[in-house]
Amino acid sequence: MAEYNVAETFMSINGEGVYAGQLAVFIRFYGCNLSCSYCDTAWAKDALGHGRTMSELNIYEYIKETGIKNVTLTGGEPLIQDGIGDLLSLLLLDEELRVEVETNGSVDLSDYQRETDALSFTMDYKLPGSGMETAMLLSNFHCLKQKDTVKFVAGSRMDLERAVKIIDSYKLSDRCHIYFSTVFGKLSLTDTVDFMKQNRLNDVTLQLQMHKIIWGPDAVGV
Repeated sequence: MAEYNVAETFMSINGEGVYAGQLAVFIRFYGCNLSCSYCDTAWAKDALGHGRTMSELNIYEYIKETGIKNVTLTGGEPLIQDGIGDLLSLLLLDEELRVEVETNGSVDLSDYQRETDALSFTMDYKLPGSGMETAMLLSNFHCLKQKDTVKFVAGSRMDLERAVKIIDSYKLSDRCHIYFSTVFGKLSLTDTVDFMKQNRLNDVTLQLQMHKIIWGPDAVGV
């Protein structure tokens, strides 16, 4: 049985994505292979001394105790956890659960072939302002399904322009959901909406990080 490095577990509303505003149970893992300039969970990258280890059975039992069916696996980067496939297999045996994996776009998704709608990926594409664009695994775009999401976190107009090029190049509007999010306190929402209007971005959703609006940008475990 695998052991996973867990930074925190908590119940809250889903602050972003397709299930934004709905209750979810979060499993946040320690460890990440990227260092984005705007990272708001950098504390969960290396601070193993503050977390704990949990087996897949421990995690499943915790999830069931909450009574919540939306499950978000996040980080850090959940897909670099040893044995993460075993955890996903266990969770997906439970037909009551809907499992979302938040991943940073640098980890191969081809290992996770899915025959169920109960598993979805919210995959970042790191734009130039993140400093991590060269780490993006472009082949992942071909692994995405209609239930999945690509999230672009933009800190400048240049980032937004790059996002449009990626959307067009990989025909993402035909593949999956597309979300724009802004670096908190850096790129204004009004400028982002103006850009969307100017470029007629019909299939793009502007995402507000609801948890930051409710509890503030520095709150943990919400």
